[in-house]
Amino acid sequence: MLSEPRSGRLAAWGNALLAGLVSPDEAVLAIVGDDAVHRVEGLPGEEGPVGLTLALGRLRALGVKGWRVALPAPGHPLGLSGPPEFNARALEAEEAVVGYGAGFGLVPEVYEAGPEPGDLHVEVLWHCLPVREAPPADVPSLGEAERELAEALRDATVVLTRLDVAASGPVAEAALDAYRARAEAGRQVLAPGYPPRAVRVLELAQRVGLLVSLAYSPAYGSGGAHGGAVSASEMAARAEALRPVERVARRAQVAAFNAWVEERERG
Repeated sequence: MLSEPRSGRLAAWGNALLAGLVSPDEAVLAIVGDDAVHRVEGLPGEEGPVGLTLALGRLRALGVKGWRVALPAPGHPLGLSGPPEFNARALEAEEAVVGYGAGFGLVPEVYEAGPEPGDLHVEVLWHCLPVREAPPADVPSLGEAERELAEALRDATVVLTRLDVAASGPVAEAALDAYRARAEAGRQVLAPGYPPRAVRVLELAQRVGLLVSLAYSPAYGSGGAHGGAVSASEMAARAEALRPVERVARRAQVAAFNAWVEERERG
């Protein structure tokens, strides 16, 4: 959770495009990010994969009025509404976007290609599949997400202290520097048209996610010693204590990305 999911970028900038706040070229450039190319397969009326610009335009013509995000995990179908075939594919990818206003969803499949291991480029193929038009599973309101996150941040701090996890050393510093750099450059992650509260919730969710990611890392041993050995029982204790915190952070991310659609549903 140190960076926004691809489904988040597609939903955010796809919504800005639907609102007429950005051009198709601006939206696609933001969605693709550092990847080489994104294409969409399974689009009604198309025999093979097509470019993202054409796909977003076609889906709008087919009735999509907005995009929601799903970030499911085993036992937690967060943001999904069915049918089972779509849910299973989204769970495998750990993310998806779900159309609002028409029964279409997109699930990413990521490919790495290149001549050498150090010279790889990333291609993304989005699979367009039918979805059930129903309320998404377990997505809180922005207000609920913000309150839950504040509590989760306190819980994470208490847990890390109790487990004596060191948040220092070169690995932690690199992770924190990467987060700060993305936060400074990523003010438009949610794209134009999103309420300031959604930006605030997403930033806090990513901060909580960073703490969880660092705590899960074996690089942080007990006794405050960076790089110390971590036993299986210690890792299990971390996972058990931080699982609820991680769940709250994922729910908040989805709430932030979905805020644009939720505002329109309220009229």
